[in-house]
Amino acid sequence: MEIIGRLTKDAVVAKVNAERQVVNFSIAVNDSYKPKNSTEVKKIVTYIDCSYWLSTGVAQYLKKGTAVELFGRIGLNVYIGNDSLAHGSLTFHTSNIKIIAFVSDNPSAPKQNNAVSKQDERDPDDLPF
Repeated sequence: MEIIGRLTKDAVVAKVNAERQVVNFSIAVNDSYKPKNSTEVKKIVTYIDCSYWLSTGVAQYLKKGTAVELFGRIGLNVYIGNDSLAHGSLTFHTSNIKIIAFVSDNPSAPKQNNAVSKQDERDPDDLPF
């Protein structure tokens, strides 16, 4: 399974036992849809808790706002709470992380401009070749 989103906070390395560590982080996945018989586009955000068990070295690159493409599987955690009711949560167990875009640590650094210039918006028939 593949998901793409942005980190909601910096990744945290947690020690499970003497030999094992896990990188925990959360991503936000943006989506939109148009309800039937409506012209209004609804935007929704889904927050997904993720874990990465293969290496803790990647945690230094997983900062808030970083865009990532994740590959892995969904895991279900079920437990009985203090209220004697069953509770559950989903975790995306990541097997591969691809960083799509980093965030700048320097707030005065120029932001990436994704605007298309007027030169690139020309009609294809108006090109000089």
